[in-house]
Amino acid sequence: MPPFFSPCGMDYISVAVPSWLDLATVIVGALAGIIVARKRHLDLVGFVGLGLLGGLGGGLIRDVMMQHGGVYMLDSPYAIPAAVLTALIVFFFPRPLDKFPRALEWVDIISVALFAVVGTDKALIYHLLPMSIILMGSITGVGGGMLRDVFLGDIPRIFQRSNLYAFCAVAGSTSYWAAVTYAHISKPWAAVLCVIVTVGLRRWSLHYDVLSPADVDLTPHVMERVHKFRAKPNSKLTQEKPED
Repeated sequence: MPPFFSPCGMDYISVAVPSWLDLATVIVGALAGIIVARKRHLDLVGFVGLGLLGGLGGGLIRDVMMQHGGVYMLDSPYAIPAAVLTALIVFFFPRPLDKFPRALEWVDIISVALFAVVGTDKALIYHLLPMSIILMGSITGVGGGMLRDVFLGDIPRIFQRSNLYAFCAVAGSTSYWAAVTYAHISKPWAAVLCVIVTVGLRRWSLHYDVLSPADVDLTPHVMERVHKFRAKPNSKLTQEKPED
């Protein structure tokens, strides 16, 4: 078991998470895309394509935006084969997955949490600004699903009113960054915290049907305050005007 707190302090930030976690994240993300392909009754190319998008899309967006280090999907000898192999297995043996009707709901948010971990961690390693770190973690978390929806001709879920889907990625990325940077918690335990926060917030929003805000218009309230503010000086002048 790894220690809960980092023995190396701030120097521990520059140590990347284990490579197996990156690979596991790719497989889970690919599985989320593959489940959608199964639901849409796509062919083998569709399974492989959505598997690659789900497993590698978020990391690709992160690496292109960061321009630090290499592109993970091209540098890793296992990333692309893992996503393709996962797609092939589910395509030819889908029945075990069909037994879990809510599989997409769970696999999707777990992949968001894991991608938030690896995205935030890479930004931490290159010592980006705090807001940039959280942005990279959040983009990595939702990027694969966003590309999947775009390729299917749908509006990406992160742009639709939903049960805090994108907010979960932001919360998970923030928790990982704060745990490693300020609490000096070792990265494996910080990753567990990120998953708990991301999945827990998502489940809470689903249980209580908490939706992200949409169609908000504060203009009437602001204008009402403005009119009241303008009316106050006029009323004071009327009261102070001497009588003839």
